Amino acid sequence: MLIEVCANSHESAKNAALAGADRIELCSELGVGGVTPSYGVVKRVMNELNITTHVLIRPRSGNFVFSDEEFKCMEEDIKLCKSLGCQGVVSGVLNKDNTIDQERTKKLIDLAFPMSFTFHRAIDLVPDPIRSITVLENLGVHCVLSSGQHAKAEDGLLILEQMRKAANKITIMPGSGINSNNISSFENSGFKAVHFSAIRAVETNVESSLKASLSFITLKLLEKNTSWVSNKIAIESVIAQLKNR
Repeated sequence: MLIEVCANSHESAKNAALAGADRIELCSELGVGGVTPSYGVVKRVMNELNITTHVLIRPRSGNFVFSDEEFKCMEEDIKLCKSLGCQGVVSGVLNKDNTIDQERTKKLIDLAFPMSFTFHRAIDLVPDPIRSITVLENLGVHCVLSSGQHAKAEDGLLILEQMRKAANKITIMPGSGINSNNISSFENSGFKAVHFSAIRAVETNVESSLKASLSFITLKLLEKNTSWVSNKIAIESVIAQLKNR
């Protein structure tokens, strides 16, 4: 069974390599489901670590319906990954009705070639994940990461098994909540790859009194299916106030 670790930093990637993982999905910000890591992190991992590396191509948190500008950024990130020698990317685009945006996903797949392409957990939002497997196979996707449309893959095992049976060429890779206590369930069900993060909390070196005094987390910015952008009118208003002084 192939073991893929969701690595949110250079340190996580290094630990995955030292532990004997087969592959990593390199990303950042696990708390929002992951977004594209920085160029510096990708470069250091590729230069310093000996592990197969797939990079998450997701420009922001929220939904998987991307604007033209966001899509262009995704294309540039894929080009960077290719230039750095990454073995694969993890991405995908949905339409407003949460069906697969076949045209845009195909563009990303073609741009990524010859890198491997994994369609990420956007699959867990589509109306019919079973039929979507055939769609993704026809597009040229190599692997699908899914929790079986549940918060945890263990709870979505039935749907995952149906997805695996529907697949002819694609690898169905369960992910979310997989650990040493339930890994055997996925192996016994016939899955050939699994994905998990195995994260633990690490204390920072900041004084505890300072940590408790201020939080930079804004919960409303983390609402699902919502993305946030700078408001042109609000910016103009601030500038106008300065000019009118």
